[in-house]
Amino acid sequence: MARRIIIDCDPGQDDAVALLLAFASPELDVLGITTVGGNVPLQLTHRNARMMCDIADSKAPVFAGCDQPMRRPLRTAEYIHGETGIDGIDIFEPDTPLQSRHGVDFIIETLLAADDGSITLVPTGPLTNIGTVIEREPGVLPKIERIVLMGGAMREGGNRTPSAEFNILVDPEAADIVFRCGRPIVQMGLDVTHQVLSTRERIERIRALDNPVADAVAGMIGFFERYDMSKYSAPGAPLHDPCTVAFLIEPGLFTGKDCNVAVETQSDLTLGHTAVDFWHVTDRPRNVHWVYQVDSDGFYELLTERLARYGDVT
Repeated sequence: MARRIIIDCDPGQDDAVALLLAFASPELDVLGITTVGGNVPLQLTHRNARMMCDIADSKAPVFAGCDQPMRRPLRTAEYIHGETGIDGIDIFEPDTPLQSRHGVDFIIETLLAADDGSITLVPTGPLTNIGTVIEREPGVLPKIERIVLMGGAMREGGNRTPSAEFNILVDPEAADIVFRCGRPIVQMGLDVTHQVLSTRERIERIRALDNPVADAVAGMIGFFERYDMSKYSAPGAPLHDPCTVAFLIEPGLFTGKDCNVAVETQSDLTLGHTAVDFWHVTDRPRNVHWVYQVDSDGFYELLTERLARYGDVT
């Protein structure tokens, strides 16, 4: 039976690739997509998610969620993703409609109607929607099988400040709520996502698939990588968000460890820092499965194989 998931995202090229990977994977039943202000403002993130549904011919419904973090102003990242959020492809007005319900309401109503432990949440942007869900209706918690999220860092430091990864920094209060919620959490931080580099060879293998979805992915990654290649002097950009979906499809690609993770919400210097108790030097409970290693060749083999499936769609 396919795992039932809700993807909560802020597309963003790497969120877009995560959506396209999920749509091509029969192991996953995408109940809905909720979007949040993050890489770009909300009106662009929901449009970009609906564009991915059009490109992939997916019928997954799209819901707009929160446009601002829970306690502070929104920070965005157009300097990485471009003004559209998904620069690298032609922008169009999607046919996929925006649903009338608020994304937070959709998540709450879907979870409350579900069996216990039957739905996995997959947040790949700031955790505003998920934190708001938990704060507003804690009765949903038993319904969540687990939360598989992208955010945070330990050995890699931060990518927006010296201490903080972007998703956690944008809404540290929401992240704090999520990490203390008591449900199983799998966390894909920069320690693992910086290992899945979109090298020239890997992008060209995707482009050679020669179908519209693969072409879109190659175009988006080609734009997205220019900033990180310069910043990190690396042969390609990290492909962060698809790690969440790849984990759900093929968990054996990843290595992790149960740890305590806490989020800094007060310090001006280290706001959004994820304190990962990797060696369990405190008595704080192990609340997160912290993923720190990936078979990067296997990851790209999986991504390429799934994108090839779009060539069978007429």
